[in-house]
Amino acid sequence: MRIGIDIMGGDNAPDANLLGAFLAYKELGSNEKIVLVGNQDLAHQWFSSNKIDATLFEYIHSDQVILMNEHATKAIRKKPNNSISVGFKALKKNEIDVFSSSGNSGAMLVGSMFSIGPIKGVIRPGITSVLPKENGGVGLILDVGVNADCKPDVLFQFAILGSLFAENVYNIQSPKVGLLNIGEEKGKGNLLTQATYQLLEDNEDINFIGNVEGRDLFTEKADIIVCDGFTGNVVLKLAESFYSLIKKKNFSDPYFDRFNYEIYGGTPVLGVDGNVLIGHGISNEYAVKNMILLGKDLINSKLNSKIKTAFK
Repeated sequence: MRIGIDIMGGDNAPDANLLGAFLAYKELGSNEKIVLVGNQDLAHQWFSSNKIDATLFEYIHSDQVILMNEHATKAIRKKPNNSISVGFKALKKNEIDVFSSSGNSGAMLVGSMFSIGPIKGVIRPGITSVLPKENGGVGLILDVGVNADCKPDVLFQFAILGSLFAENVYNIQSPKVGLLNIGEEKGKGNLLTQATYQLLEDNEDINFIGNVEGRDLFTEKADIIVCDGFTGNVVLKLAESFYSLIKKKNFSDPYFDRFNYEIYGGTPVLGVDGNVLIGHGISNEYAVKNMILLGKDLINSKLNSKIKTAFK
């Protein structure tokens, strides 16, 4: 197993990525290798100054970086040897089994769509966010930003992708799927949610439990919350701001502490023909470590092959 991580991406690069890789290394087995994608000389210097053995890792060298504020497609053309493009090339050639980055999210999505491409049958890949549940478990919401405008068949596919992810990575059996709406009753909502409801209701392969409202996000009512990326991103940013406010107030609680993004590390791009993880731009070493460990779980779950089977 070869877990690729972009060491040049993110606001805290390369320090957080390199330290995160070292923390993850200590939790991996002997057959699980971390491959560092980026400036190899810089990595060796950092390891040397921090008294860490650089030979613990494998390397794929890249001498260019796409900055966080750069336009993704323009930067990819101007900097062909950037760490994100090099990482995707390695993934496509099966030199690594998963590629992760906390860098420019636009470049990660461009690479996912055009370097790797969607799985046949998937209309639009999506990304998820974890919803901590009151009972101690977790749920998922998707999409949370890739697809601001969606059609009913896209939301229907999100239900399938989210269910497969929940089953195979989070071990949630027969996950309950809810459609985010402004009311519980059938027939509520706009034209998009009304049409999507019909598609979900008519499919016996999905454990569809009907409409859910915003107040249901963190309860046990549904395991998978389906919505368009515009709505999902608003929910995600609201949850993040809520956690930040709690911390500013010096309030600590075991449940609310689970809103910390560091715990989850990153999110997979579901529906592309390869294992891709996108981390938060402000990721610290603990978030990077957990993103690497999530990459291991993705590989072991064989999620991509199961998505391919579902979309045949």
